[in-house]
Amino acid sequence: MEQTVNLSQERLARAWNDLQTLTDQGTLLHPDSNRLAFADPEFLLRSETRSIRLQIEMLKTEMELDKREIDHTIVVYGSARLPSPEMATQARQEAERSGDPALLQRAEHMARGAEHYQAARAFGRLVAEYSIGKPRDTHLYICTGGGPGIMEAANRGASEAGEPTIGLNITLPHEQFSNPYVTPALNFKFHYFALRKMHFMMRALGLVVFPGGFGTLDELFEVMTLVQTRKTKSVPIVLYGSHYWKRVLNLEVLAEEGMISPEDLQLISYVDTPEDAWRCIREFYQLNCDDEGVRSVLHDAGCGALDEDGKQPG
Repeated sequence: MEQTVNLSQERLARAWNDLQTLTDQGTLLHPDSNRLAFADPEFLLRSETRSIRLQIEMLKTEMELDKREIDHTIVVYGSARLPSPEMATQARQEAERSGDPALLQRAEHMARGAEHYQAARAFGRLVAEYSIGKPRDTHLYICTGGGPGIMEAANRGASEAGEPTIGLNITLPHEQFSNPYVTPALNFKFHYFALRKMHFMMRALGLVVFPGGFGTLDELFEVMTLVQTRKTKSVPIVLYGSHYWKRVLNLEVLAEEGMISPEDLQLISYVDTPEDAWRCIREFYQLNCDDEGVRSVLHDAGCGALDEDGKQPG
């Protein structure tokens, strides 16, 4: 059978090869003229081409996840500053050797943070163990911001269970690097916070939010606003660490002052164990039923940030 050639793809490949040949020859191309538009970084970084950058940043992750048949995620948010048990142990040993009260106090604080790290790690493993062997339409993947701390912990737990994990990283001035437990092919980097948060929600069937700072609060309130305003279908929003969150957020005051409806307080759940966090999600989607029941429930739930027309909100 004669092979069909996609002429548009072939021309694009030839154009790229021609550009590479000129580069290998040391031929300098003037940035204003002799470069192909898609291979001209100065052009793509102009303020006038921002809409192009937004589009390709949106498409790259979406197309890759679709290609790998990833439809459903459980998103884990939390601080990048919370240490692993290994880091906390090392800090305590150094503090004890020094006898410095300030270092001892910091080591104690790190030990408390490491407890949250271990909890996120255990939660990631619980989700992954549920998903092992599940088909596409009932498979759940752990998705985080791809950085250190709580993000690393959740990716680590899922990875240790043998499941792929997703990281949606962000370029920051202080160079946030991806943690080693994100599956390399599912390790994405974003420039725009808005598109990153959109990708978090597009496939999210549940969110577990561990203690964190400004970034975690931003992500949490984005989700609560989307659910409250019904711009997204309802998903379980689980706050891990009731002692922390009930001090940081006094949402009852908002209800008392009439700034939110009393029923809005039901948008979130507080938990203090990985098992309870996973139970909240299982009960929301009836994941204790048989596979066919799970498939039906998840199908009805759809992907995360979808409107009533089944389209991503614009």
